[in-house]
Amino acid sequence: MIDNLPKNKKIILFDGVCNLCNGSVLEVIKHDKKDEFRFVSLQSNIGKTICKHLQIDTTTTDSIILYEPNIAYYTKSTAALLVMKSFGGFWKTTQVFFLFPEFFRNWVYDFIAKNRYKWFGKKENCMIPTTPTLKAKFLHS
Repeated sequence: MIDNLPKNKKIILFDGVCNLCNGSVLEVIKHDKKDEFRFVSLQSNIGKTICKHLQIDTTTTDSIILYEPNIAYYTKSTAALLVMKSFGGFWKTTQVFFLFPEFFRNWVYDFIAKNRYKWFGKKENCMIPTTPTLKAKFLHS
């Protein structure tokens, strides 16, 4: 399954039941003018397979993961900032946050992540893409 991942796309693994995460995915899709990204929920079989391949324990890393096949992967604030960097324009200003130490950026990230269900709610099931355009953005096992 890992060998079948698109090599020319960056893969964003996200919490598929989190309303904040689902909203963020839709924002990335809206701003992904270069068609750089594909998406997979952490709860899906392919998401679990990718995490196992990367040796990421999802019980301790409850985070966005940006995976560039055969290159590298990033988590938490670094992943989010690198995604926003690809949008260009105004979004490039977010790169100023790289001036802060990673431990501080991740402390802020973890605080939001810890409270995301309380603040934004949670779905019973992962988001299901409904249009052919959206379906093409998501990886399936």
